[in-house]
Amino acid sequence: MVDFFDLLVKRRSIRDFQDKEVALDLVEEMIKESCLAPSSGNGQPWRFIVVNNKAWIERLSDESKKNLLDFLEANPDSPLRKYEQAMKSKTFNVFYNAPCLVFIGGSAAVRSIQVDCALAASYFMFSAAQRGLGTCWVGLGVNIRDPQMRSHMGMEEDYQIVAPIIVGYPGNVPEVPERMPPEILRIVS
Repeated sequence: MVDFFDLLVKRRSIRDFQDKEVALDLVEEMIKESCLAPSSGNGQPWRFIVVNNKAWIERLSDESKKNLLDFLEANPDSPLRKYEQAMKSKTFNVFYNAPCLVFIGGSAAVRSIQVDCALAASYFMFSAAQRGLGTCWVGLGVNIRDPQMRSHMGMEEDYQIVAPIIVGYPGNVPEVPERMPPEILRIVS
């Protein structure tokens, strides 16, 4: 077991992966461990979709890029504009050519779905780091709207993607970026 502080430092956002599959039993173990995360009222509303097929990951990337470009056309002042050139590139893969992608989400009707799934995603990423795997939460990957594609992925109509997490064996691990000191507004005692 890795020391907790070491685990905090070891977890990096990985965007470069070795060409090596991640065993499904490992992914299932990490998902099981992520379900230990707290959730509002212990509702545990998270649902997981595992994609370990590179062709499907590429299709999902293309779908997400198409929808982001449509969004940017309708919202020219969006801060997402900085990603426009990447979205237009045929070679850019939103999921960085990772061997595995895990969608964490759930029913949009659950008021706490964003927070609950974010907590599960954090546990998932720490679980992966403990096993020597790299992850990255790819916010650009939430834009899967095609009904047939969503159906094939097992996404119910009200399924909201909260955390698309890519998983794989790291090719390059970035250094820990400098962190700003915490901004404590007040201590009331």
